[in-house]
Amino acid sequence: MRSKLSLSPAMIALLLGVALLVWLVLGDMQGFRDQPPEADEPHGGALPSVEVRLSRAQRYTPHLVLQGQLEPRRSVVLRAHHAGSVVALPQPLGARVEAGDLLLEIDAKDLPAQLARAEAELALRQAELNGAQRLRERNLVSDNEILRLESELAATRAELASLRETLADTRLKAPFDGMLDQLDVELGEFVQVGDEIGMLVETDRLTASAWAPQRRAPALTEGLPVTVTLLDGRELQGEVSFVSSSANTDTRSYALEVDIANPEHLRIAGASATLEIALPASQAHRLSPARLVLNDQGQLGVKHVDDDNRVRFSPVTLLSADATHAWVSGLPDRVRLITLGGGFVKLNQQVAAVNIDDREAG
Repeated sequence: MRSKLSLSPAMIALLLGVALLVWLVLGDMQGFRDQPPEADEPHGGALPSVEVRLSRAQRYTPHLVLQGQLEPRRSVVLRAHHAGSVVALPQPLGARVEAGDLLLEIDAKDLPAQLARAEAELALRQAELNGAQRLRERNLVSDNEILRLESELAATRAELASLRETLADTRLKAPFDGMLDQLDVELGEFVQVGDEIGMLVETDRLTASAWAPQRRAPALTEGLPVTVTLLDGRELQGEVSFVSSSANTDTRSYALEVDIANPEHLRIAGASATLEIALPASQAHRLSPARLVLNDQGQLGVKHVDDDNRVRFSPVTLLSADATHAWVSGLPDRVRLITLGGGFVKLNQQVAAVNIDDREAG
């Protein structure tokens, strides 16, 4: 009689549980490794492909754009140096004059006669002194007499110089080339010393004043070229002539001035303008803003491949950017940037780099 082996459901469940526990404990020993695996590679040993483009560093000139105010480089209020009636106004209002041109003449009255008398007296005093010196050689004149004559000659010379200066004060001349921008007197009008006559402004050169933010101030130096754009679009050229050494306590910005050539004598003093300052040039890379990525630490940078075609990340400094291009520094002079497929590969992973430049050339 054959005996049958029958297992109860409870026994079967127990045996299955023991078998599962043994499998979990032992596992597949062949699947364990002593070192962490390299970056994932596709089955069959094929490397993932990425497109790369060789980027070369270029000369980059950054620009600082500021809003400025245009003023004449020089302007002076003309004032009377002598009291009297105005007898001549040879230059009309708005006239362009050169340094030394006569702008106004005041009645000199008897000053020319006084000057002629002083010149004659000077000649007399000089002759008396010369004669006394000849007599002194024969001991016919005392030393005190010589000293008296020398003193009188010096006093006459001083009087003559004073009269010449007073006569010159009756003729007001332009101190520099410019435009007679204001004329406040009329012929025959009596003026006192110090009365305002008009205003002369220099028109062939202008000064633009502006304020630079403190983070850009260290790059500013005298002599940097500046393009000045007027409200109507016309452009003038100039250069930085002054940068303050200390910031404004309220705005923390630095005052600067730009010397501007105005060869056409445009009437733009007092107007506002846009100043584009060309800062010192440096080497940088020009690339698409789409190439910029952030790493796990939040650093801005780019992905590229090294000589072994492994993916690398290099942080960069963003110099400037617009909708189509960005300028960055911090990269080697030559670098193979990943232009396509960078989001599907990991750092240090070896890839198959497809050079776009070679493909486009073919």
